[in-house]
Amino acid sequence: MNRTCRFCLIFLFVVNCSLRLNAQPTPSLVPPAVMQKIYDEVKTPYKYGVVLSEPAEGTMVDSPTIFRNKGKWWMTYIVFDGKGYETWIAKSRDLLHWETLGRVMSFTENTWDATQKAGYVSLVDHKWGGSYKVKKFRNRYWASYLGGSEKGYEAGQLGIGMSSTEDISRPAEWERLPKPVLSASDADARWYDDETIYKSLVIHDRDKKTGYPFVMYYNAKGKKKGTDGRGFESIAMAVSEDMVHWKRFGDSPLITRQLGICGDAQIAKIKDVYVMFYFGAFWKPRAFERFACSYDLVNWTDWEGDDLISPSEPYDETYAHKPWVIKWKGVVYHFYNAVGQQGRVIALATSRDLRAGKK
Repeated sequence: MNRTCRFCLIFLFVVNCSLRLNAQPTPSLVPPAVMQKIYDEVKTPYKYGVVLSEPAEGTMVDSPTIFRNKGKWWMTYIVFDGKGYETWIAKSRDLLHWETLGRVMSFTENTWDATQKAGYVSLVDHKWGGSYKVKKFRNRYWASYLGGSEKGYEAGQLGIGMSSTEDISRPAEWERLPKPVLSASDADARWYDDETIYKSLVIHDRDKKTGYPFVMYYNAKGKKKGTDGRGFESIAMAVSEDMVHWKRFGDSPLITRQLGICGDAQIAKIKDVYVMFYFGAFWKPRAFERFACSYDLVNWTDWEGDDLISPSEPYDETYAHKPWVIKWKGVVYHFYNAVGQQGRVIALATSRDLRAGKK
């Protein structure tokens, strides 16, 4: 072997080592066997029924968030009365029977969020079977919310606001930042969120897998049309250091069909797997509950099997969607928004039959 050949071999070896050192690892998919185990762990085949109904004729309830505080369970949810969204709170001792306490975000005058304030408590412990307590940041509890100023059902261009309170269980008005933290009119709006932005969820990631401690999942609609020629909703991500200043993460949505809706994410961590509960709608008939899994909070493997919940009862015959799923004392509780013969209500399905007279 002459000197030139030796030099070429050495050069190729150095280049190959450099490429190996600088190569980014390919995000691993969650294997089918793990996906099946997650499904078996979280499935709730027993529909308990309606747990929270409309507070008055002509109103609708929606979007439950469940957490634990002061030895009791609490639920924030939203009420639509024809004008817009307000956020309410209820409490329970057993997750089955709920007592409404009052509003925590109400209509206002001459604000960017005057007639739309749909709140979702942030930083709930997302460990599966964990405490489900809400983490404080800067000595306050936080909640993101869907906000807007136009009257009607999710009317106009909506955005995400941030609010906070010193007492998460008191039915009193939360303090709100004066402007949205994410909006479709932002200079850095992406193709998938440049029309309007809907529900959000904020978790605390101690491991900073994205490089940030606070991670927001939100669903949004862009101006781009889907495969059916209509607008569609996808689930995307934003990150923050301080709960106040947020920036979009990545240039593509995390979950999308480019058809219908993928929305209303909730995160649970089961051992080393992050599970995203979400709902799908209109990429097959009606609305239904799904999930996806991830090892890094960014790259998600979608479950391809049966729905977690789909319409089957008179009270959810139209839609069964918008999940909040927890495991407590060996039982999985899957709260969801049901639309059917009782209007728009909050229903519950469980992993064990809890109905009276059942064992």
